[in-house]
Amino acid sequence: MSRMSTDISEARLAHPDVSSGAGAVAADIEDYVALLKPRVMSLVLFTAFVGLMVAPGHIHPWIGLVALVCIGLGAGAAGALNMWYDADIDGRMRRTAARPIPRGKIQPGEALGFGTVLAIGSVMMMGTLVNWTAAALLALTIAFYVFIYTMWLKRRSPQNIVIGGAAGAFPPMVGWAAVTGTVSLESVALFLMIFMWTPPHFWALALFRSEDYARAGVPMLPVVAGADETRRQILIYTALLVPVTLLPWALGFAGAVYLAMAAVLGALFLGCALDVFRRREGELAERAAKRMFAYSVLYLFLLFAGLLAESLLRLAPGTPGWL
Repeated sequence: MSRMSTDISEARLAHPDVSSGAGAVAADIEDYVALLKPRVMSLVLFTAFVGLMVAPGHIHPWIGLVALVCIGLGAGAAGALNMWYDADIDGRMRRTAARPIPRGKIQPGEALGFGTVLAIGSVMMMGTLVNWTAAALLALTIAFYVFIYTMWLKRRSPQNIVIGGAAGAFPPMVGWAAVTGTVSLESVALFLMIFMWTPPHFWALALFRSEDYARAGVPMLPVVAGADETRRQILIYTALLVPVTLLPWALGFAGAVYLAMAAVLGALFLGCALDVFRRREGELAERAAKRMFAYSVLYLFLLFAGLLAESLLRLAPGTPGWL
């Protein structure tokens, strides 16, 4: 079975054709789920949930659940619209050749319709059932990912994931706005944490996938500026990110436990960046990049898990004030 999948992927890489529909086979539920980019959606939902939980004030549990459903559907809509627009280059990259459109399971027009309906539906449901500030932020998130990142920057600029990374940074702000109905300095701090985390996360991936991006004509930093410059930028952005992760404590909505976690996790992330910077050739260099990419996902998860844990502990009676 795995051999057959490999053969299909190799054939698609050699002859990508996503427009004719020739040889298309019926899509099943799994194909439509894949169109929503479920792994990306899970991280979006988690950071949005933390934004919702650490925000001051109260939201009815059912309204909070509705807000998360809207955010999940909005994230899925953005993923489907991204796959519709990138169908031609997805077929040229090993990482994306097995997606539903390159495999002929879903036609680009179907993905466009599916994503558009989900996008409009999620924003309207958020505005009607939660509040229109959160709905506006959700609409901005989807539009930024589709129009600014996917259609404008991705194929034109090595800064694609620096600026385009804003789309992935909005979800905790949407969660915060679902509770408060506002955009505040604290929610902007949550935005900045993900915004500054995105470049080292994706550039670590691009270091060991640069051939894929070059084949598809995507100007990721290693393709246009080389691996050494990418390693330097990873180190710079990581060094800038670590103090940004301390903002929740500095602004008073996180306590000493989070501060200690952020400091230790940040030191480890900086250690990964230094390792990537030092190891420049051969298998050790590739291992360092893969290690940093893997740790980057865990790093962001643990930072937001720390914020969530503190917010839950504060609800418990007898919790000390410094926490």
